[in-house]
Amino acid sequence: MANDAADRTPVFDWEQARHTVADDVQGIVVGTFVAALGLYLLKASGAVTGGTAGLALLLDQATDWPFWLIFILVNLPFAVLAFWKKGARFTILTAVCIGGVAGLSVLDGVLLPVHDLNPVYGVFAGNLLAGVGLLILFRHGASVGGVNIIALLLQERTGFRAGWTQMTLDVVVIVCALLVLPWYIVLLSAVGAVVMSLVLAMNHREGRYIGH
Repeated sequence: MANDAADRTPVFDWEQARHTVADDVQGIVVGTFVAALGLYLLKASGAVTGGTAGLALLLDQATDWPFWLIFILVNLPFAVLAFWKKGARFTILTAVCIGGVAGLSVLDGVLLPVHDLNPVYGVFAGNLLAGVGLLILFRHGASVGGVNIIALLLQERTGFRAGWTQMTLDVVVIVCALLVLPWYIVLLSAVGAVVMSLVLAMNHREGRYIGH
């Protein structure tokens, strides 16, 4: 009987679980849209987060340069690292996502004007959305550049979770924010950055997701 039960156990078809081109296209579109919306809420809250996205938000607060341009420039140096370590496909998809976030940041400001956004809600909602957006992009072989690329490389080489790497490097950006923003906004930003990192650390694990 035990052998009969074992024989009836379905064999998982890994080929069937692979992402199709359509899967990747919709995943990248949705992930980019959600991540951009999260960053827009953070920008509207006058807050920052970790990584290069947080650095772009910080520079946006400290300068008169538009966020979309800062976001692209901050992530440019990491494009070389992505091509060297992850190959052309990852680099191209990441460049598309970076451009998508930059473009959507402008579009969100036009189509979704936000006034008097509660900073607590904006920071937590923004980080949750950004974290979910990054998670979707990671699972479809892309990112939005910067620290995310380093975090993914470390996870692949050492098994150290991408979210924990992100959290460690986030501290640097948050501390620098003290030079520009009020302390209570920095504190709120720090808590929000932890929330986003936890979303990644708890969900982006080896074996947790079978589609690839």
